[in-house]
Amino acid sequence: MRSVNAVSADPLRRIAEIPDVESVVRETRAVVDRLLGHRVLRRHSSDISMEAALRGARGSAQLEGADVSLEEMRGGTGTDPRVRGALRVSAELGTLAATWRGAPRQVLARLHVLAAADAVPADRLGRPRVDGESAGDPFGLGPAPGAAEVARRLDALSWLLAAPASVPALVVSALVHGELLVLRPFGWGDGVVARAAERLTLVERGLDPKSLVPTELGHAELRTGYAAAIRGYAEGTPAGVTGWVVHCSHAVAAGARESLAACEALRRG
Repeated sequence: MRSVNAVSADPLRRIAEIPDVESVVRETRAVVDRLLGHRVLRRHSSDISMEAALRGARGSAQLEGADVSLEEMRGGTGTDPRVRGALRVSAELGTLAATWRGAPRQVLARLHVLAAADAVPADRLGRPRVDGESAGDPFGLGPAPGAAEVARRLDALSWLLAAPASVPALVVSALVHGELLVLRPFGWGDGVVARAAERLTLVERGLDPKSLVPTELGHAELRTGYAAAIRGYAEGTPAGVTGWVVHCSHAVAAGARESLAACEALRRG
């Protein structure tokens, strides 16, 4: 398993310039731009953002295997730690975006505390795995990387997040998401953390500045391809990485269309 990280921005630019990636990034950006320009947002931006947070939390919990309805999520009740964790993460994302690029390890630790507070001992919250600690494998990736590789690649996230503005946010966010899914740095709740990190990247890099796009919902809608796409990414081949970026872009577009539908519903009253 190879990382896509390197010592310059050239690998990211090469990924962004792949014709399939260029095409899907352009198409997804157009969908998001239609959402951002919707006239309903002049008065109801916060309503759409709150609904996106709720639907995103549901999508993330579903991808963790939790069977939960939107009504249950809206009520904020239930005892499933995956649901409660996804709700806490989604509720706090807005306060973490400003810190994300400069202090990603700090933000990841906080995300894990939120995601796993009901599921793991307090002394493991926010702390990356050490050798000998287990990590789940819900997507069939094989054994998780050891602690030294996890530490090295978490440090490399700072490099990823500092990529030049010329690298599309959709590419950077997909690679952040993929790295965290592959690393499984905490051993529990890593999927919730990874999807939150993708969304934070889209917010912080300006694609979705008001957090209106429930990307996690998009991934849940495309769940049949999610596991195959991340396995391809984990192989580190050009085709695998391209397929993952394309999959993530489709998920963002699906989330944006969901919020567009919510805007239309508000417009019609």
